[in-house]
Amino acid sequence: MELLTNIYFAFFLIVALGFMLGRIKIKGISLDVSAVIFIALLFGHFGVVIPKEFQQIGLVLFIFTIGIQAGPGFFSAFKKHGKNLAVLSSTLIIVAGLTTLGVTWLFDIDMNVGIGLLTGALTSTPGLAAAIDTTGSPLASIGYGVAYPFGVIGVILFVSLLPKIMRKNIKQAEEDYMSDMKSDFPEVNTAHFVVQNDKVAGKTIGELRIRFMTKAVVSRVMHNDVAVTPTPKTVLQKGDIIKAVGDDDALGRIKLLIGDTTDKEIPLSKKFDVRRVLVTNKEYVNKTIGQLNLLGNYGATITRITRSGINISPSPSSRIHFGDKLMIACDKENMKQVVNVFGNDDRRLSDTDFMPVAIGIILGVLIGKINISVGNFSFSPGLTGGVLISGLFLGRIGKTGPILWTMTGAANQLIRQFGLLFFMAAVGTSAGAEIVDTFAQNGISMFVAGAIITIVPMLLASLIANIFFKMNILSLLGALTGSMTSTPGLAAIDSMTDTNAPSVAYATVYPLAMVLLIIVVQLLGILV
Repeated sequence: MELLTNIYFAFFLIVALGFMLGRIKIKGISLDVSAVIFIALLFGHFGVVIPKEFQQIGLVLFIFTIGIQAGPGFFSAFKKHGKNLAVLSSTLIIVAGLTTLGVTWLFDIDMNVGIGLLTGALTSTPGLAAAIDTTGSPLASIGYGVAYPFGVIGVILFVSLLPKIMRKNIKQAEEDYMSDMKSDFPEVNTAHFVVQNDKVAGKTIGELRIRFMTKAVVSRVMHNDVAVTPTPKTVLQKGDIIKAVGDDDALGRIKLLIGDTTDKEIPLSKKFDVRRVLVTNKEYVNKTIGQLNLLGNYGATITRITRSGINISPSPSSRIHFGDKLMIACDKENMKQVVNVFGNDDRRLSDTDFMPVAIGIILGVLIGKINISVGNFSFSPGLTGGVLISGLFLGRIGKTGPILWTMTGAANQLIRQFGLLFFMAAVGTSAGAEIVDTFAQNGISMFVAGAIITIVPMLLASLIANIFFKMNILSLLGALTGSMTSTPGLAAIDSMTDTNAPSVAYATVYPLAMVLLIIVVQLLGILV
């Protein structure tokens, strides 16, 4: 069909048919967006080719948006769960290496081919480069070509079916993950207290250093039935009522310092306003609350920060992020100025500045070309690793001068899926063009060997994670795809959840897995 020679027609036909197939559910299981790669395999078998440039462009867009999204939570997640994730990833790679030794012996396969099977089973192009360099044999490429198709398809099927096999509820896993995140940011509450402590009476809020001592924020003070916005110079007198905002521990410390709680609440003065303000002014992103000095400039107090659905108790060192919702208390005259300071323009959330995306990817490509040599061992992050590292660090930094590296969830999701579709269509048609010939030339035994190398390490790693680490299924799926260096696998689980749990786990283990695989390849090369 002549139309299929038109790249653009073929690409969008693959995408459209992929989405149609992905929406079909069998016993509650669907392939979703990952179905695109199966349609692409079929088209590739019949001679349709999507240029490799589509694959590279799609890959960098997809990986960069993963890095940007995971960046803010990556480093804290690494501190908290890094040990377990590193053990899991290391175990998977070592088991993959041992499995390779086993299948090459069982099926009497040349070790040069076996090393190629390993890199294809784990869909690792940097691993293949190391394999060719280590063995000095073209046979590694044949092994890679045999194992690669199932390496792509097998990981997608495994991670898609694993929640059902392990009887894990994705919605419950999302709730558990969000609950775990919120444990790092205890729930913010409010309470009213009566000033009873003689040592407090007659002293200013500044002298008492209430925020520093208790980690709570005093948002209002009522003296002789008159409510005021507190400043560091506000003097507390016996019988005054204060409203404090903070987590339970902080409010407990306020009680010890000030006095008992009271059911009497401070009424809102006609001159007083409390409003939720959206941060859309890039000028103030990444600045701390202390640097903004809202209390000194406008008599305003930030009592709560809401970020990604989580309420955070503010402190002077808290940094403001683009898209934060701030609960601000101050008098009505100054509130308009405070709102203007932060922007409060929800239309800005839908704007996407592509310049930071382009700069970030350029930096990633350059990082990927860095070659690290230690003795006879050399390592380069490669395109995928370089772009991921760039995205992670820029996502963590958030802002450099006028450049805002972070992007809204909607913009991130759009660019990510756009890149993903390019990547899967090109990878699928490329693999599909060779899958039948590969079977014919190399026989079924090599394909089975590659499939075993793909499945056995993931199966064992899943059992370890479930039995010993009690790992959240979403984090486990991300860790598996990261350890298998499988971008299509991550794409398959990315559509399962609205949380970034898989992306954070993927980004955490991916660099380690890539380096370990190269080391295992070089160790196996010694046996050749």
